[in-house]
Amino acid sequence: MTKGIDALSPISLQNELAKSAKVENGSDFLSILKESLGEVNDMQIKGDQALSDIATGQVKDLHSAAIAIDKAEISMKVMLEVRNKAINAYKEILKTPI
Repeated sequence: MTKGIDALSPISLQNELAKSAKVENGSDFLSILKESLGEVNDMQIKGDQALSDIATGQVKDLHSAAIAIDKAEISMKVMLEVRNKAINAYKEILKTPI
């Protein structure tokens, strides 16, 4: 049991966070952001297509269409929250005295 507790020590957590914070494969924040925006856009397109299929009666699987619409909605909400956090961080940086 103590092995499990030791695995959660603050030092090991900091090491894990440091490892996960490193950029992999030479990617930078901008490329990761662009990739995420592309994925959100793809989900939005699939959600719109599923919604139009439902409206026209061409849907084959209602469950899959509902999932596609929900994924599009959730991904958009997450991206808006990321944008809001970035804007708030920028405003905080502007407030810092130099």
